[in-house]
Amino acid sequence: MRVVIAEDGILVREGVAGLLRRFGHDVVAAVGDAQALLRAVAEHRPDIVVTDVRMPPGFSDEGLRAAIALRATDPALPVVVLSQFVAPTYAAELLDSGKEAGIGYLLKDRVGDVTEFVGALEAVGRGRTVVDPEVVRQLLGRRKDPLSLLTAREREVLALMAEGRSNTAIARSLVVSEAAVAKHIGSVLTKLDLPPDGEDHRRVRAVLAYLRG
Repeated sequence: MRVVIAEDGILVREGVAGLLRRFGHDVVAAVGDAQALLRAVAEHRPDIVVTDVRMPPGFSDEGLRAAIALRATDPALPVVVLSQFVAPTYAAELLDSGKEAGIGYLLKDRVGDVTEFVGALEAVGRGRTVVDPEVVRQLLGRRKDPLSLLTAREREVLALMAEGRSNTAIARSLVVSEAAVAKHIGSVLTKLDLPPDGEDHRRVRAVLAYLRG
C-alpha cells in the first residue's frame, strides 16, 4: 500500500514509517501537522492514511478533523487514527463515515505486537473497520438507550465485531460455537432494523450505528 503518515512526534513518525516499509509498504509522505497531511494526500493520492489526533498548531484534535475532511472529500479513502487517547465526538463522526472504505482507531499504548498492528492497517486498507476495544467501550458508553435493545451477550458480540473480528474469532473469544455467534449477529441486525444488503455491509452498519456520538 501507498501510505501517508501524519504524526508530530518525529520518533513515532519515523518509527511507524520504518515499520511499514519493513513490511513492504510504500510510505510516500510522513508529515508533522494537519495542513501538511491535507497537502500530502492531495499530492500523492495514497491508498491509506495513518494520522495522530493531536498535532500543531493547537495540539487538540487537528489530525482527527483533517481525517474527517479527507473522508468528506474522498469517502473511499481508508483512514487509521493512531492516538494516545479517545476523542469521542470526532471519533464517532469519523467512524460514522466508514460505509465506503475502511476505518481504524487504534490506541498507541495498547499496540503490543507490530505484526498485529500492520495487519490491522492492511485490514483497513481492504475496507474493514478495526477499532481498539477501549475506543469501543468509551463510545458505546455514550449511547445508553440504543444499547438497551441488546442483551449483554449481543453487546459483547457487537464490540468484537467493531474490532474487526470474524465469526470464528468471536466464537473463540467468547468460547461459544460459530452457530451461536451467527445467531447473536442476526439478532443484533434485526434489532437495529438493518435490511439485507450484503452481510459485510450490514455488519459495518451495525457497528457504526452504535459508534455514532
